[in-house]
Amino acid sequence: MRNLIALLLSVSPAFADIETARDLMESNQFEQAYAELVPAAKAGNADAEELIGIMYAMGLGVERDDERAFEWYLRSSMKGHPGSQSAIGWYYEVGRGLPAPDLTRAYMWYTLSAIGGDPDAAISLEEVVKKMTPEMIKKAHILVADYKVWMYPFR
Repeated sequence: MRNLIALLLSVSPAFADIETARDLMESNQFEQAYAELVPAAKAGNADAEELIGIMYAMGLGVERDDERAFEWYLRSSMKGHPGSQSAIGWYYEVGRGLPAPDLTRAYMWYTLSAIGGDPDAAISLEEVVKKMTPEMIKKAHILVADYKVWMYPFR
C-alpha cells in the first residue's frame, strides 16, 4: 500500500498539494491552503475546485463570495464530483448568489450527487421535492436524464 501511495504522489503532484491543503485547512491556515489548491484547481482537479468553493462559500482565507463559490463548485460538479453537486443543488435550492431559487435544477443536482454516491444528497432530495410541483419534478427528470448519460455513463 505504501508503494502505491508513493507512486501516486510521485506521478501526481496535484494529489500531494491537495492533501497538504487539507492539512492546512484543518489547522486554520487558509491562505496557505488556498495557495496550494490554486495550481491543482487551474489544472482541472475536481477536489481542489471543490475545496476552493468551500473556502469562498464560508469566507475561509478569502472574502466570502457566493458567486465565486458557485462557479468553483460548478467546475467540480461538471467533472462528476458528488460533494460539489450537492453544493450546487443547495445553491439552486436557496438561491444564494443567484438571481432566484431554481428547485428544478436543485433536484437535478441532488439526484446526480446521489447517483455519484453522496449519502446526504438523498436527504436533500427528499426535502426539495416537498417544495416542488409535479411539473417541476417532470422537468427535473428530463434534465437528470440529459446529464446522467455523459456524467455517469456506466450507472
